[in-house]
Amino acid sequence: MTSSDLRRSRDREWPRQDDDRSLLLLREGALELEGRLVDASNTTLRAMLTLGGTTAHCVYKPIRGERPLWDFPDGNLAGREVAAYLVSAATGWDLVPPTVLRDGPLGPGSCQLWIDGPDEWEPLVGFVPADALPSQWFAVAAARDDEGIPYALAHADDPRLARLAVLDVVINNADRKGGHVLVGQNGRVHGVDHGVSFHVEEKLRTVLWGWAGRELPAEVAEVLAALADAVAGDLGGELATYLTRGEIAEVAARIGRLRAAGHFPLPSPRWPAIPWPPM
Repeated sequence: MTSSDLRRSRDREWPRQDDDRSLLLLREGALELEGRLVDASNTTLRAMLTLGGTTAHCVYKPIRGERPLWDFPDGNLAGREVAAYLVSAATGWDLVPPTVLRDGPLGPGSCQLWIDGPDEWEPLVGFVPADALPSQWFAVAAARDDEGIPYALAHADDPRLARLAVLDVVINNADRKGGHVLVGQNGRVHGVDHGVSFHVEEKLRTVLWGWAGRELPAEVAEVLAALADAVAGDLGGELATYLTRGEIAEVAARIGRLRAAGHFPLPSPRWPAIPWPPM
């Protein structure tokens, strides 16, 4: 079972816009495994949740299925998935699907609401022929296929993606691949797979570099100000369950630097700016 096979399936039983009900289902629903996403680097499973006659699909990532990472020695990747959801929820942008840490058939792990796309939709990130870049798209990197034909890694100049790019800076996302950007049935953009985020050292790797060096959207200043207060308060306390004090302090520091700069960061020359593979 591949992730592309699963993304084509339909799951309309649960109202995704209701986070409180979704979180209750994720925490307390009976979890039945359906299959594995074989192209994921860590054990990633699709499961069915059932609670009081209500059902929904979810992505379950057991901690025991995580590959050890030398540069993420503290905590676990599942907890970082939950932390990314908490930060996303605090922004009010709802970019990360509801996510909890719970026990499951393979032990404790993250459990995230499954996102289905509309029947027909145009991708917002991908490789396009170099001579046919869509209007209102940014070219991020050059590439060639096996026959030497030039392509561009590119993404849409879309305010929904710009919000996701801001979130990635805040959480220091080291793995924003194009395949981690989903469009839900309501047209909302979602980001998934945040296990390698929140490092204390700068590790931002993303395909969303189109706004690099550009001024932040007007709405972002207000959101970042509120987020800074939240990290200093209740949100910081919630994050302490999943992150170290140093990692939480760096979240606050990144928010402060982003507010002071007023523009999207530029790629660093000290580490790869784009994850591999990018899609």
